[in-house]
Amino acid sequence: MRIAHFSDLHLLSLRDVPLRRFLNKRATGYANLRLKRGSIHRSSYVRAIAREVKRIGVDHVVVTGDLTNLALEPEFELAREVLEEDLGFHPRDVTLVPGNHDVYTRGSRTKQRFATYFADYLLSDLPELAVDVGTGLFPVVKLRGPVAVIGLCSAVPRLPFVAAGRLGSAQLRALDRVLAHPEVARRTPFVAIHHPPHNPHSKLKSMLEGLSDAAMLWTSMGSLPSLVVLHGHLHKRVRREDQNGGGKSVTLGATSASLHHDSGEKMAGFNVYDVDGAGSLGALEAHVLGEGGRFSVRPLALS
Repeated sequence: MRIAHFSDLHLLSLRDVPLRRFLNKRATGYANLRLKRGSIHRSSYVRAIAREVKRIGVDHVVVTGDLTNLALEPEFELAREVLEEDLGFHPRDVTLVPGNHDVYTRGSRTKQRFATYFADYLLSDLPELAVDVGTGLFPVVKLRGPVAVIGLCSAVPRLPFVAAGRLGSAQLRALDRVLAHPEVARRTPFVAIHHPPHNPHSKLKSMLEGLSDAAMLWTSMGSLPSLVVLHGHLHKRVRREDQNGGGKSVTLGATSASLHHDSGEKMAGFNVYDVDGAGSLGALEAHVLGEGGRFSVRPLALS
C-alpha cells in the first residue's frame, strides 16, 4: 500500500469578496499575504503536486489542513476544484482534516464551511464514534487494508497572530473509543492532524503555534504498539521516531504544497509512504518540486 501526504495548500481567492469581510482577523492575514506569504506561496505548485500524485499512483491520499488562506468561500471552491480536477481521486480515497486557516474566523466555524464544502470527503467508516467539534464530525475514520486512517480536527478560531490548535476533551474521548474499536485495533493507526503532536520547546511558541492538549493526545496514543502521526503546519518536512510505553511512534510532517523556498526541507512537494501487508512502514520518500515542474525523489530523513 502507498500513501501520499501533502499539506498547507494556502490557496487564495478573493473573487467577489466585499471589503467588509476583512474587518476582522482577515485584515492581518491579508496584510501578511501582501507583505510576505503572497510572494512565496504559489497555487500553481499545488496543482502540479496534485497532478503528480495522480500520475505516480497511490492507494490513499492524506491532506493535513490549511487548504485555504482566509477561509473564504471562493478559496474553498478553488480547493475543491484542485481535489476534483487535478488530484482526481474518489473522496473515499482521500482523508482531509482542517487547519487553522480553514477555520480562520468564528463565522467560518459557525457556518461549518470546511465540513460543508468537503462533506463527501469527511464520510467516516465508523460514523457512530464521531462527535461534533464545531467544525464538523470527527474523528473521521477510513479503514484501508492494513491501516486505519484517523482524521482529527485541531483547528479552532484564534485571535490575530495566534495559530495554536486544540482537540478538546470530547474529541479525545471519541479518539479513545476509535482506537479501542476492533476494526482499528487490528490495524496500524495513521493519525492525521494539522498541528504537530510535539510542541515547541518554547512556552511562548507553544501558546502561539502549538497544540494545547498535546499531552492528552499522547495519553490516548502512548500505549499503542505501533503508531504513525501525519501533520502539517510547520511548512517543512519532518520525520521523528520515538519509543513510547506501547512501542514505537513515527511522526511525519509534510511541507507546504505551495511554498517556494531555497531550502530542500521546505520547498513545495509531497511525501509518499510505503506500508506492507502487516501495516509496517517501508520506504519513506520526499518528492520535491524542482525547475520545470519536475520532481526529485529522496529518502525522508530523520529530523
